[in-house]
Parts: sequence; structure tokens; C-alpha cells
Amino acid sequence: MKALEERILAEGKILPGPVLKVSSFLNHQMDPDLMMVLGAEIAQRFQAEHVTKILTIESSGIAIAIAAGAHMHVPVLFAKKHRTSNVSGVLYQTLVHSYTHGTDYTVVVEREFLKDSDRVLIVDDFLANGAAVEGLCDLIRQASATTVGAAIAIEKGFQEGGKKLRDAGMRVESLAIVDQMDENGIRFRQA
Repeated sequence: MKALEERILAEGKILPGPVLKVSSFLNHQMDPDLMMVLGAEIAQRFQAEHVTKILTIESSGIAIAIAAGAHMHVPVLFAKKHRTSNVSGVLYQTLVHSYTHGTDYTVVVEREFLKDSDRVLIVDDFLANGAAVEGLCDLIRQASATTVGAAIAIEKGFQEGGKKLRDAGMRVESLAIVDQMDENGIRFRQA
């Protein structure tokens, strides 16, 4: 998606790790207009899937998921990384390793919000090693719901996550795939 790639080139910063910092428009400070463009693109790509619910993980994927949910007219559910006092009842839970934070989280959703009749689209800001998407798939499996695919804003194509998910048969639609990022800049996968 050209608009996202242009924004990454203009404002993205490469940090050691390798980490792509897009905090000025995507996952710290957010550009609402860009979020709506991303949401419209996701909705268009998955329009034939009869999505009934969008699932993301807190916190950086929420804005993109909300934009996609607004365009698809479906509810957005986010898996919480911490069980708080307002999370009650019976839960689905799974362990997810965060590449960015280098830690494991037990993520939860209340069972009342994820039903076996749901056709669920996973939405997230980044795809690196695939752990977050795999964890969300596990929550969907626990509910006996159907995963229709994953929509990702930025995929690190040089890491194994996207390939692993696609090889397992999952439909993954990434709006920008970074194949290389180093001192020479950022190179995107061409469609």
C-alpha cells in the first residue's frame, strides 16, 4: 500500500534489533486519517469473508482494528495483556511472547465476546515472528470460532512470521512488507 510505504520512508526510524520505529503516525502518536485509510483497505481485502468480529491484541493494533471495524460494521475485540478488575467471568487465555518487549504475556478475552459462530479477522500493527497472531488464533480455536485471516499494517518480511503463517494455510494480508532495513534504508516487497 503506497500511502503507508511513503509514510514509513518519510517518518520511520531504524533502531537496533532490528526495530522499525513508526511512533509518529502508527503506534504511539496516531494519524486518524491514515488509520481510516488502512481500515478501508483491510475492509476491501476481506469483504468476501463475511467477517463478524475483529480480534486484536492491546495496545498498538487497536486503532487499526477500530478503523477496519468501522468500515466493516463489525465489533472489535481486543485481547488484554493483563487481567484487570473489569475483566470478569470465564476467560479464554493463551501465552504470547512479545518480540518488542522481550517478555511473555498471558492474554485474555472474556468468553461472552467470542462465540463459535464468529468469523474472526485478526488485525495488528506489526508481524515479525508471528507469536501474537498465533496466540490470537489459539483464542479463536478455544472458542470454536473461525479464523478468516490476518490483516497486518507492517510485516517484517525478513523475519519468519509471515512465511510460517502462510505455510500453515493462513491468509495473511500485509499492507506494507519490509524486506530489508539497514543503514542503506528500507526496501519494500513489490507486489
